[in-house]
Amino acid sequence: MKSQKKQNTLVCTILAASFGLGMLCTGCQTSVGGQTLPSAYYLRDDVQYFQKGPEFKLAREAAALKEARGEEMRNR
Repeated sequence: MKSQKKQNTLVCTILAASFGLGMLCTGCQTSVGGQTLPSAYYLRDDVQYFQKGPEFKLAREAAALKEARGEEMRNR
């Protein structure tokens, strides 16, 4: 009976230790006081590249408005 209890204790200890180690090794975002903090490994994460686009995002709309104003002035 003692051997079974000792074995159960050993198994529980191993499971708890592996769970604790697993929790330490995973890098997850966490929220503290309403702030979302990055994982502990954010410096080693892949860098995402966003291709540079035009500074003014509404160029086509601005051109269309300018053309409409020009047409309106010509029609007067």
